[in-house]
Amino acid sequence: MWRWKNFSNRFPQPLIGDWLVMLISLGLVIWLFQTFWQSASATKLRIRSGNSIYATLSLDQARSINVNGPLGVSRIVVDHGRARVASDPGARQYCVKQGWLTHAGQVAMCLPNQVSIELLGAEKAYDSLSY
Repeated sequence: MWRWKNFSNRFPQPLIGDWLVMLISLGLVIWLFQTFWQSASATKLRIRSGNSIYATLSLDQARSINVNGPLGVSRIVVDHGRARVASDPGARQYCVKQGWLTHAGQVAMCLPNQVSIELLGAEKAYDSLSY
């Protein structure tokens, strides 16, 4: 019959230096998160239809825009600092399921209908695709 031994005597207790290293590491991770993963708020909305820019609008007011594409009309809703694709004639509705976009650099693309929206801010947001 197998018996479990007490493994607590195999692992020494952490020393003060160990706690100090863990505390400094945690502080560094929190600082890196706040510094590099914060995205700026969006101020403008760029709407593309096909290969051209359909409109660039401010996000400071509520409005609804209808954009024509090859499959039909995509309806885009802007509501005081956020935007979304409310309806699209595409089959899978990925751009509608994207929901509200609020931060600069976020994009929703309705590829079958060739309509996309992008939020713009004061500075360009970078991600892994930018490198």
